[in-house]
Amino acid sequence: MADNDSARNDSARLDDAARAGWLYYIAGRTQDDIAQTLNISRPAAQRLVSLCRSEGLISFRMNHPISTCMDLAARLRDRFELLHCDVAPSDGSTETGAAGVAALGGVLIERWLRSRKSLVMALGTGRSMRASIERVPPMSCPLHRLVSLVGTISPDGSASPFDTLVKLAEITKAQHFPMPLPLYVSSPEERAQLIEIESIKRIRAIASEADLWVMGISQIGDDAVLYRDGFMTRSELLELVRHGAVGEVTGWVFDAEGRLLDRGTNLRVTSVPPEPGSARLRICIGQGPAKVAPLRAALTGKIVNGLVTDEDTARALLAD
Repeated sequence: MADNDSARNDSARLDDAARAGWLYYIAGRTQDDIAQTLNISRPAAQRLVSLCRSEGLISFRMNHPISTCMDLAARLRDRFELLHCDVAPSDGSTETGAAGVAALGGVLIERWLRSRKSLVMALGTGRSMRASIERVPPMSCPLHRLVSLVGTISPDGSASPFDTLVKLAEITKAQHFPMPLPLYVSSPEERAQLIEIESIKRIRAIASEADLWVMGISQIGDDAVLYRDGFMTRSELLELVRHGAVGEVTGWVFDAEGRLLDRGTNLRVTSVPPEPGSARLRICIGQGPAKVAPLRAALTGKIVNGLVTDEDTARALLAD
């Protein structure tokens, strides 16, 4: 019994050391901040950071699987029948949560691109996606193909500032296929014409057969990112809300059950449509209170079957 208690105490201390090391080396927190977050003294925080380093728990990224995050990831996998789930540590602040999720997203993308087997990776856009790709180190991946799921033209005709495809292609030297279309066009008829262009059909075909999709997610409501960034008008937003919209991935809007709406901007969106229930890996990167409702809906409706998020968001998704 005593040996078991000692083993549990050692494991818990290494967990605390790993958490302290993550806060210090990755989140950039001071030892005073760590002491406050972990509710310990500053000398104790200093000892934990030193223990993290001496035990080899951290190099350039965390090597120690923090048990709380691993448990949350396992519960999310079971609850939503996920093929993949990563959960980053969080100390309650938006900045720390976003940094941790970006780091995990970057590791995920890098790990896939290290494969020696030729693969196709399809990419969405957005702030979380961009932050994750900025964490990917330079590498040479001539065997792989990158393809955009989303139009790369902003409403004013300029290149989208959140386009991820070109950035990742620059880092990896992979062959890439951008989607040279606006996210939304003026009418369903215009959309029908554009997606029948031969080059666009080829890009969409490559994306539909991709080994992996990696996407961001946004909420639909008063603070909708698509409205703030000028992709839809106030009246269009209000119409979607009236019909139960809670979130969007790659511009496609869905309700609280994860059902794609058959109206509004969904009739004019040019991006590759989601594939609810797909057996291929469809991963969403997202965290924060505003993302809980859209994430729960996307997971419930099987729009995505993989998730990269943080502890606070994970707990909110698991709450009854």
